[in-house]
Amino acid sequence: MYYKSTRDSGVKVTSAEAIAQGISKDGGLFVPSGIPKLSLDEIISLRDMSYPERAALIFSKYLTDFSNAEIRYCTDNAYTDKAFDTENICEIAHLFDGTYMLELWHGPTCAFKDMALQILPYLVTTSVKKLGVSKKVVILVATSGDTGKAALEGFKDVEGTQIMVFYPEDGVSAMQKKQMTTQEGGNVGVCAIKGNFDDAQNGVKAIFTDNEVVSSLEKNGKMFSSANSINWGRLAPQIIYYVSSYAQLVKNGEIKPGEKINIVVPTGNFGNILAGYYAKEMGVPVNKLICASNSNNVLTDFIETGVYDRNRSFYTTISPSMDILISSNLERLLYHLSGENDSLIREWFASLKETGKYKVTDEVFEKIKKDFCAGYCSDAETKDLIKRVFERYYYLCDTHTAVAVKVYEDYVKKTGDKTRTLIASTANPYKFSGSVLDALGEADANADEFELVDKLNKVSGMEVPKSLDELKSKQVRFVQSIDKNDMKQYVLKTLA
Repeated sequence: MYYKSTRDSGVKVTSAEAIAQGISKDGGLFVPSGIPKLSLDEIISLRDMSYPERAALIFSKYLTDFSNAEIRYCTDNAYTDKAFDTENICEIAHLFDGTYMLELWHGPTCAFKDMALQILPYLVTTSVKKLGVSKKVVILVATSGDTGKAALEGFKDVEGTQIMVFYPEDGVSAMQKKQMTTQEGGNVGVCAIKGNFDDAQNGVKAIFTDNEVVSSLEKNGKMFSSANSINWGRLAPQIIYYVSSYAQLVKNGEIKPGEKINIVVPTGNFGNILAGYYAKEMGVPVNKLICASNSNNVLTDFIETGVYDRNRSFYTTISPSMDILISSNLERLLYHLSGENDSLIREWFASLKETGKYKVTDEVFEKIKKDFCAGYCSDAETKDLIKRVFERYYYLCDTHTAVAVKVYEDYVKKTGDKTRTLIASTANPYKFSGSVLDALGEADANADEFELVDKLNKVSGMEVPKSLDELKSKQVRFVQSIDKNDMKQYVLKTLA
């Protein structure tokens, strides 16, 4: 299995090279040269395996330059009950008839990013070792909240690595900010920017391909890699939980082998739902992939019209991890759906950069409509959903998961589709205690983030994650904030 660049199909690298490099030198994203297939029998056979065993089997289809021993080293060390609070790594809760919550937040930072970022350090260091590279790997990250903390925790004090995280100063929750700014570790760095997530993401992508920065790193014996989902090593682990969950639903007797399911994903950068697409293409029986957005509904409009247009108002919402107008991983999907037409990809994304919009061909648009549906909801609708679900089912959603549930409700009303459905639950509600309490009618404007956690615990009875509770006593280490245009100089100065 080799990997191509979405901007140049002539590029051909191994998975180790793709993971170590993070992004192609031409600015494209690495994609597999072919999507491997799993037979239904292979998928069902996963039901008798542990999560690390399931992950190893699926990784073996993509990381063909890794030995079985190397893959098992990565999966066995990442997916343990020391890192996750459940032996199953992720859990499936039955919300109501035929609807299931895929809880992806049982890791150390209480967000779905842990599912990939607990294993990425093992994938990166193994890749670098395989390639015989002696340089220190600098992990550069832009975050809308959850990726930053999960990456910091995953790479904390990992030998031969250094990690730098940029986050929008006013675009993350108080708890997300506290998680990042108190991060321990001798190889970590965190910096706020005056701007939004798109500004941070654009800055990081530009730095990756900036010759001056790359030359400076080489002189100092360093190289860049990424922990954002632009890195294939971040995206591949997300495919696993969709394949695994299908097998688990069969094992639990919730669906019959071969029965189709819908998958609903709250997403901003399109990585989490793209992983569902890869799972579908591998052979998981999926009916529809339902893309859920908040008021920053650029993806909803695109899926419904075939026109991607970021020339619109940007909203700071109560689901901040989805406050994104440039969805990087969409590029991978369009590359596949266009028949790997790299010239089209270059044309569309040059137009996005220059004019803020592009329109896909009718052929590509028809393929999108075949697999995807989309919807969005406002903050008010998100809060209403949190309250209704809690009162009716005594199940507490965070502000991102609630977007997905609301969009799914709207989808069912519109289509009448009663296919059994898996909803990606992406964060523990305690990460957004203030907004969740507000939704429940228990807002307290004078309380700090930890008083809010205590209050939500009393209201809901839901156990407070140990990792969040321990933040109370941690000292803030990182307080710097810079202009979005100063990111390059900050990186050059920090890495000199």
